[in-house]
Amino acid sequence: MIRLSELKLPLDHPEHALQELIVRTLDLSPADIQSHTIYKRSYDARKQKLLLVYIVDVELNNPQLEAKLLARFATNSHIRPAPDMAYHLITQVKEAPSIRPVVIGFGPCGIFAAMMLAQMGFKPIVIERGKSVRERTKDTWGLWRKRVLHTESNVQFGEGGAGTFSDGKLWSQIKDPRFLGRKVMTEFVKAGAPEEILLVSKPHIGTFRLVKVVENMREQIIAMGGEIRFQQRVSDFQIEEGHIRGLTIENLQDGSHYELRADHVVLALGHSSRDTFAKLHERGVYMEAKPFSVGFRIEHPQGLIDRARLGQHAGHPLLGAADYKLVHHAANGRSVYSFCMCPGGTVVAATSEENRVVTNGMSQYSRNERNANAGIVVGISPADYPGGPLAGIDFQRQLESNAFTLGGSNYEAPGQLVGDFIAGKPSTELGSVEPSYKPGVHLTDLATALPEYAITAMREALPAFGKKIKGFDMHDAVLTGVETRTSSPLRITRGDDFQSLNVKGLYPAGEGASYAGGILSAGVDGIEVAEAVAKQLFIQYS
Repeated sequence: MIRLSELKLPLDHPEHALQELIVRTLDLSPADIQSHTIYKRSYDARKQKLLLVYIVDVELNNPQLEAKLLARFATNSHIRPAPDMAYHLITQVKEAPSIRPVVIGFGPCGIFAAMMLAQMGFKPIVIERGKSVRERTKDTWGLWRKRVLHTESNVQFGEGGAGTFSDGKLWSQIKDPRFLGRKVMTEFVKAGAPEEILLVSKPHIGTFRLVKVVENMREQIIAMGGEIRFQQRVSDFQIEEGHIRGLTIENLQDGSHYELRADHVVLALGHSSRDTFAKLHERGVYMEAKPFSVGFRIEHPQGLIDRARLGQHAGHPLLGAADYKLVHHAANGRSVYSFCMCPGGTVVAATSEENRVVTNGMSQYSRNERNANAGIVVGISPADYPGGPLAGIDFQRQLESNAFTLGGSNYEAPGQLVGDFIAGKPSTELGSVEPSYKPGVHLTDLATALPEYAITAMREALPAFGKKIKGFDMHDAVLTGVETRTSSPLRITRGDDFQSLNVKGLYPAGEGASYAGGILSAGVDGIEVAEAVAKQLFIQYS
């Protein structure tokens, strides 16, 4: 097949226009083309007239004609051979080993690590401290509606991971020469996600649809011999002579403990498994502090963002709710940027620890809520929180506890109007923007919610963002705090074989170990780690 890129057409072009453009681009007759498949569809809004941009794979009726065309267009970077995007298992065993591989955590990374190990025949055991996704959803709503926090079943912990209560974004900027991201997307579609995610440039699933997708993927793993153990928390690690040999597991349903023999363990913990990080550090597993970001959530009317980004095309059904990505380098040397932007979504309570407040963003597939929200965050480094690998966790906790107090000590989030924040005065009443955070927003002065350098940088950045997106610094836009779980504050460092630097058989993976940042990259990392485990198992048992 031939891949054509940069095929541009008007937004409301007729269906036959793409076929006609392909014919013109390749200088062929329609009879020469057997079929075409859209690989990717995006849009170019840099000019007044918005254009759709396609990448298309074309299959010709005559293979010899394909070779001639590729030779004729050899210097044209937009006409190339279509790459092989199919995923091929690196091995497949007839019988699982007596000591089965273990995956800790059942978020996107853990799901795909378990899925790949199951497809290869290794029958993995998954240990997940939280509940199944539907039970977890009920517990999460318990905090949002009744201010009742379940510390083991919330936005951070449970089947599907933190990505379940997000926008369900499925794009990433990682290098992906093997098209493993395509494998992730294909498995999602197979489990019930809309096929559209395979072709749009910024695909997303949304929370409600993710629930069923995650359930279907779990059932596939079980059907292939995998085992999922919910409400089971790893409380200790048995490490002998630099090799993982077993796990101590607490059954959270009855408080009992048991030992699980394990020689190959995937650490797909997620970025909020603070107690597990502490236990790994206590057992001598090598880890190091790393940079992350802290800030607030900002909310605007979605219509304002649509008009600023899409102009006359705002509201077009093919474009949906508009998003944005912003960066500002402040005079004090700090970088301020938008994070996890959720078009037509809500700000959600995302704490996993009592008496702390954490915000995050979430959207449904429809993205039809009244507000747009995003994290506006400031980059920080270990120099800002010295004290070793776990110091970033202590720093996060301080900010989250302070936010709990500022919000009224009842899980409401402290909030402030953007205009008041820039002016440095407390907010006393809301304006035209109604915040979406539940259990509620307590208006106050956010100046003490973050370190001074972060507040100063954000006060400079917001007007600068207003010059890029008209109305972004509107007085009535609402800030809620605090956003602290942007990424893991530490890295559980691994080598080229994907194993811990000093504990063989331990495979740090995904967001918690700082090898991913989002659903897609976490899924890709899960696949690569599963392949690394499979290679070691093959060597061990062959």
